[in-house]
This record gives sequence, C-alpha cells and structure tokens, in this order.
Amino acid sequence: MPSSALDREAIEAEIDRVRSLGLDELRTLWRATFRSPPPPAFAKDLIARFLCWHIQEQAVGELDPETAKHLDGLVRRDKAKANRPRRIKPGTVLVREYQGDRHVVAVVPNGYVWHETTYASLSVIARAGIVTSPLGLPSVTFSRNHR
Repeated sequence: MPSSALDREAIEAEIDRVRSLGLDELRTLWRATFRSPPPPAFAKDLIARFLCWHIQEQAVGELDPETAKHLDGLVRRDKAKANRPRRIKPGTVLVREYQGDRHVVAVVPNGYVWHETTYASLSVIARAGIVTSPLGLPSVTFSRNHR
C-alpha cells in the first residue's frame, strides 16, 4: 500500500479516535494540543471539530493565503474580500441524490459533464430541470468527491 494511503488511514483513524472521546478527554487533549484551555462556550462537538481540523492541518498544511483571505472576508462580511468566484477544480466529481436517483456531474476544464453532455454551468443543468430540489426549485447542491 502506498505511504500516502497509509498516512490517510492514520489521519482518519486519529480523527475517529478524537470523535469518540468524552468531553473531559477532549478538553485534556485541547490543553495538550494548544497549551491553553478550550473556550468555555465550546461544546463537545465544537472542541472535537477544532481538534480534527488541527490534525488535518498538521498533516496536509494550512489553507493557501487566497482561501484564508476569502474565508476571513466571509466571517467579517467584507464583500470585497469574500466576493470572488468559486472555482471547482477539473476532476472533481459532484454527487446529488434526488428521489432515489443518483446524479453525478464531473467538473471538466470547459464546464460540467452530466450523462455524457457538457454544460457551461451547474445553473444550466438546474434550469433545464435535470436536477431540482424536492420543491421543484433548481438546486445545485452537490457534495464533492475528489478523484
């Protein structure tokens, strides 16, 4: 097995372990990791999420500066920093389950491929009625599965 697969398995195992910890164990792990107590308002789930994010950050690195700036703009509601087009990399596979059918859309350099047809945007797919929400409204809510 390639070392990257082993690394990924080790990261996933550590994340699973953290998620299984109780509140007191999570607080102890937080103190050991960040050398300070967790914020008093943080519930068990939030402490675990921060710790899991930290594990991933240590394994694969921090966010690139452009993404960090974008997220900071979203948090501060600064449209100048936050209002940039989202870019989904070619090779990403978007998956949406609707009324028992699984819709898979592949991101390619010139658009999105669904059922062997290339579309300019996800909105075009939604407007065409190909993928709609339970209310019949266009929906482009897909989960991302990276290849």
